[in-house]
Amino acid sequence: MGRRNITHVSDFILMGLTDSEELQLVLFTLFLLIYLITVLGNAGMMLIIHLHLQFHTPMYFFLSHLSFLDLCYSTVITPKTLENLLTSTKYISYLSCFIQMYFFVFLVATECSLLSSMAYDRYVAICNPLHYPVVMSTRRCCSLVFGSYLIGFMDSFVNVLCMNTLNFCDSNIIYHFFCDVPPILALSCTDTHNIEIMIFVNAGSTILMSLITISVSYVSILYTILKITSISGKQKAFSTCASHLLGVTVFYSALTFTYLKPTKSYSLGKDQIASVFYTIVIPMLNPLIYSLRNKEIKNALIRVMQKRKGSKQLK
Repeated sequence: MGRRNITHVSDFILMGLTDSEELQLVLFTLFLLIYLITVLGNAGMMLIIHLHLQFHTPMYFFLSHLSFLDLCYSTVITPKTLENLLTSTKYISYLSCFIQMYFFVFLVATECSLLSSMAYDRYVAICNPLHYPVVMSTRRCCSLVFGSYLIGFMDSFVNVLCMNTLNFCDSNIIYHFFCDVPPILALSCTDTHNIEIMIFVNAGSTILMSLITISVSYVSILYTILKITSISGKQKAFSTCASHLLGVTVFYSALTFTYLKPTKSYSLGKDQIASVFYTIVIPMLNPLIYSLRNKEIKNALIRVMQKRKGSKQLK
């Protein structure tokens, strides 16, 4: 990621979300609170899964990696956003900008693949429960997770490789609060048509394949649930995948709205709102979605809190 392709620009200015100092202070407080909840929620989820043997299953193995990804990609974006909300100088170097973009694309693409792996896990659990221990072996789970990270690495590598061919000669102002692909493409003075196609195909193929896997899995799951005669059996089967389905819907709605469209249709206000949602809000929501709808995790949290309360009383 050298600077040989830059004509005049050596760094960028992130314009952020607003010019109002009062609103910046409000946003700083709000984003800081969300980030703290994100860190505590996702780190707590990983810790609980690691410490309790009852959670050493494929579903929670995937969930721990999902929490790790949410924690990482929120950390890639939020601290710099908080810094810019408090300072008048909102500079970010060319290298830092592309590093931020690389890790963001890597983590989001990895999460797309991981969500499809989680859907496959739910499909096997509900549609082939007798073969579940054999199909979702430790080796298979590790392979699915490794494949997710590999897909994320390849997507981000291709993305940054394409973006590094751009020239920035007229302006260095990025009308966004982080180094995202659409506003940087819009900023470039290079003809971006071919690059847009490559990035669209690259991102689109990852999102599309993930959505196809998730859709096929859930169609099969729904068909299996409808064949269950007892109401309690249907409710139990649906409850095992309801949290994942809700998380997938929220994540892909924001992601598709932002990326699967031409760069010329980039809208500052609408795209920033969607970006805030999936970069800052969704990483906070995921641990809440998966924990509040999961009795086992709620019970584990209660036991941890009771132990801490008991230890304090002994002191």
